[in-house]
Amino acid sequence: MKIVVDAFGGDNAPLEIVEGALMALDKNKELELVLCGKETEIKKILNGRGKGRIEIVDAQEVVENTDHPTDAIRKKRDSSLVRAYDVLKEREDVVGLVSAGSTGAILAGAIMKIGRIKGISRPALAPILPTKKDSDVLLVDSGANVDCKPINLVHFALMGTAYYSIIYNKENPRVALLSNGAEEGKGNELVKETYPLLKQAPINFIGNREGGDYMAGEVDVMVADGFAGNALLKGSEGAVAAVMSVLKNSIKSHISSKIGYMFMKKTFNELRDRIDIIGKHAGSPLLGCKKLVVKNHGSCKRNNIKASIEQTIKLHENHLIEEIEKNLAKLNIAEGE
Repeated sequence: MKIVVDAFGGDNAPLEIVEGALMALDKNKELELVLCGKETEIKKILNGRGKGRIEIVDAQEVVENTDHPTDAIRKKRDSSLVRAYDVLKEREDVVGLVSAGSTGAILAGAIMKIGRIKGISRPALAPILPTKKDSDVLLVDSGANVDCKPINLVHFALMGTAYYSIIYNKENPRVALLSNGAEEGKGNELVKETYPLLKQAPINFIGNREGGDYMAGEVDVMVADGFAGNALLKGSEGAVAAVMSVLKNSIKSHISSKIGYMFMKKTFNELRDRIDIIGKHAGSPLLGCKKLVVKNHGSCKRNNIKASIEQTIKLHENHLIEEIEKNLAKLNIAEGE
C-alpha cells in the first residue's frame, strides 16, 4: 500500500510532515510513502531514514494560503500539492493523499484532478470533534461548501454515516441536522427543506439539534452546510482555547492552585487531551472523492500526520468509497430511481 504526502503543505512543513511520515512507517511495516516537495530539503530531514520505503517526487513550488485555489491548481503545476494529486490520479498503487495545505486548494485539486464519486453532488470535509462523554461526533460539512442545496446535505448524511461506521465500528450511527432548535419546523429554508428528505433517507436520522447539543454525546453525525458547520467548528476551537487559557492563568495566580495542580496534573492532562480539537487527532477526510483525500489542520504536528496516514490506511482497508456508493444506491432505491 502506498500513500502520497504533500510534504510542504502546512505551517510546520516540511519538518513535522516528514517526521510524521517516518512515524507512520515505523508503525506500519507494509506501508510505503511518496513524499512530494523540494527533494534536497526532504532528503536532509530524512538523513537516510525510510530508505527503500519512501519515494520522493521533486516539486519546487508551494501552494500558499493566499493563492486563489483554482489558479493554484492550474498554474502551480510544480507545487508539492499538485504533484501529489498527479501521483494520486495516475498511479493505481497509491490509495490516498494526506496534506495540511490550503483547504481551498485541496478541495479544488480534488474536484479538478480526482473527481467525485458518481452520484455525489459535492464533496464535504468531515472533522471529528470531542463530546463530554467517551465518544466523538462527526461534523459534515465543516467548510468545503458554503452555499448548499437540500440534496447536498442528504449526501453529507449518507457519506458521514459510512465514514462513522468504519471509524467507530458502529452500525446505524445517529444523524442529526444542525438547526436553531430541536423541533421539526425550526431552522432556515435550507434546514426546513432538508428535514423531510433526511427522514426518508436510509439513515438513522434523529431530527434537528442545536449547536450546543453536539458536545452532549447524543449525536454521532452532525450535518450542516459548510458556512454553519465552519462557524460551529471555529467557535468550538476558540472556546476550547479560551477555557484552557483561563484555567492555566487561574492555576498560576494562586499558591494554593499551584499546589492543587501538582496533585491533579494527570487529570488536567487527560482533560486537555480529551477536549483538544486538534491535538493528536487525525485530519478531516474529503468525503465524496473517487480516491481518499485527508486534510490536516494547517498548524498540525507530526503526531497528526502519523494519525492521518493511519486513518487513510483504515479507510482504504474498510472500503469507504464503496460503502458510500452502497448508501447512495439505497437512497436511489428509496426514491424509486
